[in-house]
Amino acid sequence: MYDDTCRFLAEHFSADFASWLLGKAVTLTELQPSELSLDPIRADALIFLESDEAILHIEFQTLPKDNIPFRVTDYRLRGYRRDPAKPMHQVVIYLKQTASPLVYQTSFTMERTRHEFDVIRLWEQPASLFLQYPGLIPFAVLAQSADAEETLRQAAQRVDQIADPRTQANLMAASGILAGLKLEDEIIYRVLRRDVMQESTVYRSILAEGEVKKQREIATNSLREGLPIATVARITGLSLEELQQLQQQIDNPAQN
Repeated sequence: MYDDTCRFLAEHFSADFASWLLGKAVTLTELQPSELSLDPIRADALIFLESDEAILHIEFQTLPKDNIPFRVTDYRLRGYRRDPAKPMHQVVIYLKQTASPLVYQTSFTMERTRHEFDVIRLWEQPASLFLQYPGLIPFAVLAQSADAEETLRQAAQRVDQIADPRTQANLMAASGILAGLKLEDEIIYRVLRRDVMQESTVYRSILAEGEVKKQREIATNSLREGLPIATVARITGLSLEELQQLQQQIDNPAQN
């Protein structure tokens, strides 16, 4: 849910992310993982945004994983294979505070190979930074502040100033979802309106994506048990093409 919320924000407020991460408000469009020979099922926590000048690769992580440096390097090489002349700016954004040393890793080293990338630990960033841009407001509560509840209240006030009802509802919902990493539900719903959150596109899309993921998990388990693809298609509602891709991943795990 947290990763999906971050993806939604990056997709719909890419100019705000460009201002934050690239230092300039450039026009960015989404680059599909398939264009980099990436299986979409593996891409839940990352997003690629592209301009005429560069590719912005953002990887959101709730908690650190020891394979992140290799994954980032792998994505960079795939981007180079697609367009050797286009630079790629890569940043891993950690959402939840942790003492793990993994969140300080900014490079991958293997024999004579070394690749570097940027890391942002939200809890070290000033909350005021995220309140400057509409698409970044939901991150404010996870940033550095003396009182997280008060920061969420400031975020809600900032969202209330947005004229477009749909944008307002989406940012309210995203703020509430991400606040769950730091605050109790009772506090969140005391500050934010639950009815507005539940009517938002981001809230509904996340529920829908969650259902799709559940069906894919069922499909994967069913295929591993040896059920025919046609049978699994009837059970899950997934297309034959999707199931064939899943079957290939099961049969050839080393290639995924």
